[in-house]
Amino acid sequence: MKPSTIVLLTVAALLFAGPGLAAPPYMQTDTAFYPYAPSLLKWEKTGADFTEPETCGECHPEKYEQWQGSMHAMAFQDPIYQGELYLAVTKAGHDTARQCEGCHTPAAVVKGEIKGAGLKGLSPLAMAGVSCDVCHSVKGHTHWQTPYHQPENGSLILSPGTADQELTKYGPLAPDEWCGEEFHACVESKLHTSSELCASCHQVFNHRTHTPLEATYQEWKNSPYSTKSIHCQDCHMVDTKTFKRSADELVRPELAEYRHFFNGANLFLYKMTALAAEKNGNKDLAANALEKYEMALARLKAAAELAVFPVYRNGGLAEIRIRVKNIRAGHNLPTSLTNIRQMWLEVTAAGPDGKVLLSTGTPDQKGKLAKGTRIFNTRGQDGNLNFSIYPWEIETFSQNETIPPKGFREVVYGLALKKGIPVTVHAKLRFRQAAQEIAEKLLRLVPDPGHLEKIYGIKEIPLLPVIDMTETRVVINTP
Repeated sequence: MKPSTIVLLTVAALLFAGPGLAAPPYMQTDTAFYPYAPSLLKWEKTGADFTEPETCGECHPEKYEQWQGSMHAMAFQDPIYQGELYLAVTKAGHDTARQCEGCHTPAAVVKGEIKGAGLKGLSPLAMAGVSCDVCHSVKGHTHWQTPYHQPENGSLILSPGTADQELTKYGPLAPDEWCGEEFHACVESKLHTSSELCASCHQVFNHRTHTPLEATYQEWKNSPYSTKSIHCQDCHMVDTKTFKRSADELVRPELAEYRHFFNGANLFLYKMTALAAEKNGNKDLAANALEKYEMALARLKAAAELAVFPVYRNGGLAEIRIRVKNIRAGHNLPTSLTNIRQMWLEVTAAGPDGKVLLSTGTPDQKGKLAKGTRIFNTRGQDGNLNFSIYPWEIETFSQNETIPPKGFREVVYGLALKKGIPVTVHAKLRFRQAAQEIAEKLLRLVPDPGHLEKIYGIKEIPLLPVIDMTETRVVINTP
């Protein structure tokens, strides 16, 4: 056999190798520079330690109360996240799962406390997830040093204090002489007023292939909100009224209007947090979590609008078009892990006698959606182009039906009717954070037997909240 033939056969074997021969990663991460890879966190380690949020609350009680029960506070304790983390460790190994941990409880990761899923034996700092001191110890970022020179996978620099053990806290305000009193020094940080702070953890890529798994920052960066300098904080760190003003008028809030709510659409987590607080007799925290639930509900209901348009052909109604517009979200609808998010249209059309002519998108009693339901999400694929919902497997997307900021998508339904027959169309835009069957699978994987009853006081997995974001009802008269 000629040497050239051997070379060609070797190349072909590498190109068409099966699962037994793993392809080299596209992303080349400098692990000397990023010692917690695939999390791209950096820690300026000194004698100064991180501070537990309860300590922060002694001097900042209002901000501490706002943070409690928030998405940041519960980022690591979230039972669905814990189930997925367990699955990631089991299927892909802890070295891969660390990418998730680096954003869900950063301080505990750099200190080496997190070894995988589960809450047993962890410190209060680890349990606090994205705590006060995580954000206020951010000295800077390494966005330009990441493998693709952009924010991703936790690319923040944590620096809780100086070499002489003086605690140093970074924030948006110019410090006065009383700032921090004698407990910590204060440093003004313009980063804390910018989406660049949020970008590091709200921009997640597959650590091997650089496939965008969560592109919330990128969605914002390419939107009208970015061009008008409306940042993440201007919608997620304010009350609902101010959020609407930021989105409608594209003006930044006044400094006094910011709060530490970090409000997001994880309605199930707010409910579970309230149940856990009630189980422990903490009525204040339960009320806090339910208040944040209502805030998230109001934001979802304000984020989109629907319009229905008839299409006529040959003197009769041929089809209806339903336009779904993203009117107030500064990122796509939905965002984050869009391959498991569910935002869909439920549509019914009835004739003058009440007879149903069209019905689609209604969940069954177990919460399952029928085939053909129009869902606005993404569809992930593994390296063999097979459907996958797991972040560590997804390498490509076969579709992206999410709706960009101030943009819309239209869905067409065939509905042929003769002239003179009116039809009533009722359309709803509905949302839940994941399919019910996915949530149930992940909740069963939480590495703490009986956790539902022990932590939350319930014996069965509840249905995920399904939210009617907006709806419209119109009567179409065929001319």
